[in-house]
Amino acid sequence: MAKEKKLVEAITSMEEDFAQWYTDVVKKAELIDYSSVRGCMILRPNGYAIWENVQKELDRRFKETGVENVYLPMFIPESLLQKEKDHVEGFAPEVAWVTQGGLEPLQERLCIRPTSETLFCDLYSNIVQSYRDLPKLYNQWCSVVRWEKTTRPFLRSREFLWQEGHTAHATAQEAEERTIQMLNVYSDFCEQVLAIPMIKGRKTDKEKFAGAHSTYTIEALMHDGKALQSGTSHNFGDGFAHAFGIQYTDKDNTLRYVHQTSWGLTTRIIGAIIMVHGDDSGLVLPPEIAPVQVMIIPIAQHKEGVLEKASELKDKLKAFRVKVDDSDKSPGWKFSEQEVRGIPIRIEIGPKDLEANQAVIVRRDTREKIAAPLDNVEAAVGKVLDTMQEEMLERAGKHRDTHTFHASDFEEFKDIIANKPGFVKAMWCGDRACEDAIKEQTGATSRCIPFEQEQITDTCICCGKKAKSMVYWGKAY
Repeated sequence: MAKEKKLVEAITSMEEDFAQWYTDVVKKAELIDYSSVRGCMILRPNGYAIWENVQKELDRRFKETGVENVYLPMFIPESLLQKEKDHVEGFAPEVAWVTQGGLEPLQERLCIRPTSETLFCDLYSNIVQSYRDLPKLYNQWCSVVRWEKTTRPFLRSREFLWQEGHTAHATAQEAEERTIQMLNVYSDFCEQVLAIPMIKGRKTDKEKFAGAHSTYTIEALMHDGKALQSGTSHNFGDGFAHAFGIQYTDKDNTLRYVHQTSWGLTTRIIGAIIMVHGDDSGLVLPPEIAPVQVMIIPIAQHKEGVLEKASELKDKLKAFRVKVDDSDKSPGWKFSEQEVRGIPIRIEIGPKDLEANQAVIVRRDTREKIAAPLDNVEAAVGKVLDTMQEEMLERAGKHRDTHTFHASDFEEFKDIIANKPGFVKAMWCGDRACEDAIKEQTGATSRCIPFEQEQITDTCICCGKKAKSMVYWGKAY
């Protein structure tokens, strides 16, 4: 019993110290380990398996829209990076450089990719000549390096995994449609698979991607009331095309510049899963994304027939991602491990259950116990997983809605930011000076200008001038 308590007590209560709770969970659930390279993390099997499921589900959705996967080098020559001025300035503080190859200094520094716009532009300038070559719908799964000063597992690290889509189109309209389409792919994925509701909208000019014409975002609210940018989609217009000379001959034999987009989602989304759904016992994984959906735990497994029945159950549940924990640990310890790892349901099967011709299904999120006849266990498990997925999204949505506030003036805004963690809806004039002042005085940043606009007041909460947009504001990771 002491060991069983120790596993749970090792996780700090989220109400006591949310940051420490988060660190405890990623460690105790064996999602990551710290590496000997400062600021970089090691993805352990439990953590990488979640990313594999993210990859699998997103990759399918990308390809359904016509996207093809490619892979480009991780090194970018400095001269290539310098071709787009705004882009370079935006990433300069985070760039890592290679200055020596083997024993010889390099004639030209190589940047380790912080993102791959310049490489894709270089490629498109070589392979796009005619309108017949368009559109180009490419994506790559890779890692990138950004020399962050402050790091936290999944949320911010010097090297992280992501996908980056890069597309080229004949017209501005096609590029804008693709930009919004991919944002919707992200939003649907997060809601349907991760059970995380999203706010969709456009970033302000201050917050948009370096070199982009416009940036769109999906924003999620974490349990502690902080926002997390969870995926972005950028419309580059023809700015990069002019810088890199990406032109094509149109049907009327006119030479034109392409219009481009870029969109990305990273391992940061695993941090969102943890902080939206987790509890004081560890992870709570939505069934759709969980690497293991069902853990069968034999009770008194030394008794006749128990292990055999557990094995039969596994075979019967092969439609799900299922495992049997037949280790020599105590049942209580196995329960704790299953809870820390966030496995959606466990099935308990012991001598008494064999007598009753049943198994006991336990939900990870609510801990509800359901006795299911062995003849009907597959249908029962499917129903529980479906219900759990739906209810996790409903709970996350309710949490977001009850932690979303309206502010009519600056004093009310400051009071909410100081005392009520969450999103704040408030009007804005569109002036960068007001956006800067709000951040300076409250620590809140503009999260997005939502597609679904509301008229809270007629005036900007900061300066009192005529408002142009309703904006979601909040403190963020």
